[in-house]
Amino acid sequence: FNPNGGEPLEKINGQPIDIDVDAEMNEGNEATMNAERNKPKKDHFWSKIVMFMLAIILLRLFVIDPFLVNGSSMEPTFEDGDYVIVDKLSFHLRAPERGEVIVFDAPTNDGRYFIKRIIGLPGERIVVDGSSVTIFNKENPNGFKANETYIKFPSNRKADRTLAADEYFVMGDNREVSSDSRIWGALHRDAIEGRALVRL
Repeated sequence: FNPNGGEPLEKINGQPIDIDVDAEMNEGNEATMNAERNKPKKDHFWSKIVMFMLAIILLRLFVIDPFLVNGSSMEPTFEDGDYVIVDKLSFHLRAPERGEVIVFDAPTNDGRYFIKRIIGLPGERIVVDGSSVTIFNKENPNGFKANETYIKFPSNRKADRTLAADEYFVMGDNREVSSDSRIWGALHRDAIEGRALVRL
């Protein structure tokens, strides 16, 4: 018993020790409060992870997509083994423009993608005579020569095609080896995946 009255005593290793019941209760309450504080922090962390993953998925589906160039048809602009980030959003907001490099479903319908440059726009007539490209449209009924300073590997192939309202004429920068609109014809708008944005 406690001769002084008040709180009970317990013996540890034979030594009497006063037990502060209020202190123990306060410590227990503080531990509970700390656990309550830590729980929201963990939940917030995992919420951030989930939001980050969702953002990545949405970016891949609707905004950008990485592609690996396989082949030499776009040399020297894009070379075999280059990684290209493709912008998939822009063409949902505007029409493709002449000179832009695009990625699209291959006309062979075998699941591959091609990368080429837009030369002719819907409604235009494109005449290719070797390294010379002449474009006829409403603004230029007599035609104008395409200024293609990026061509390093010309070709002697010829083509003459008038494009429908949803068609584009595309060619590779390496005209000597490229399989493009000179061979398999016009590219339909709905086959375009996006424009080449960045080369890595």
